[in-house]
Amino acid sequence: MEIITVELLDRQYTITIGDGAWDQALACAEMYDKVFLITDENVAGLYGSQFSYPQYVMTPGEEGKTMETALAILDEMVRHSLTRNSLVLALGGGVVGDVAGFCGSVYMRGIDYVQIPTTLLAQVDSSIGGKTGVNTVYGKNLIGTFHQPQGVYIDPAVLNTLPKKEVVNGLGEVIKYGIIGDPDFFEYLKNHLHELLELKPQVVFDVLCQCCSIKAQIVAEDEKDQGERKILNFGHTIGHALEAVTEYKGYTHGEAVLIGMLYEARLANALGLLPGYGYEEIREVLETFDLNWSIQHLPEEAIFHVMMQDKKNCDGQISFILPIQPGQVQEMLLTPEQMRRWWRRIVS
Repeated sequence: MEIITVELLDRQYTITIGDGAWDQALACAEMYDKVFLITDENVAGLYGSQFSYPQYVMTPGEEGKTMETALAILDEMVRHSLTRNSLVLALGGGVVGDVAGFCGSVYMRGIDYVQIPTTLLAQVDSSIGGKTGVNTVYGKNLIGTFHQPQGVYIDPAVLNTLPKKEVVNGLGEVIKYGIIGDPDFFEYLKNHLHELLELKPQVVFDVLCQCCSIKAQIVAEDEKDQGERKILNFGHTIGHALEAVTEYKGYTHGEAVLIGMLYEARLANALGLLPGYGYEEIREVLETFDLNWSIQHLPEEAIFHVMMQDKKNCDGQISFILPIQPGQVQEMLLTPEQMRRWWRRIVS
């Protein structure tokens, strides 16, 4: 069992990783007057019966990450008479965690919630740091709050129920951590990627601990995403645009991030920020995965329109987090005109 502490300015909480983590989540829940569980159809079928609390079962995937879903959940929370001393449990992947955290943040102006992530992506990334939200037709997470969980409880064994596509979905975020801030971890991933794909227990545990430690440190330094935390967005400016223009049906989030990282690395190389050998090292790791890497068929103007709505943008310029070398990135702001000039070069 590994315990990692997220140190915030006004409080702290822990990330618990290992067998028995869910037992600790249930022990935490006993401190509240009522508990309300939010999950989705896939997870409810596997684990819902292990929890005796009232449940709201969402539609799986990005289709369920809407304000309509949030309002339906909030109505159910009212119907079950949750109070300011009640707890929301988020049992599922990143979508469930984001929606449950959002509902917890606005119900009675904010009640506690706990993350019990069941996908690799959620375990290494989205369950940590307090970003909550729902999508709109204009882009991802445009409506949301910062609302830190009371704790994150990770049982690596649940990953064995995931299809391979969902494992790959999480590996985009895993590789991101190696590229943005830890060259030794990037080297470890290069040497153990196939074992990770096969969910070898020790490799999975080591990777979870490393990713959660990196995320905890970044969140502690920049809880509200004003500075250092921006580096977590590598691959996401293009990745979010790919999700949006395909109406969240063309790619999973992790696939879009993998592809986004490749093209943002190409952009960094084209701009002279990332040397050719550094780009090739990143490309070789990313292209381990069997994805359709070409995005030439997607509408340019629609992609630019989504990128222009990105929350990280500044003064009408599109924000990119670009690698300088494995383990180091920097923010680059490009005008839409500059981005158009480079776009055809990087996608050809």
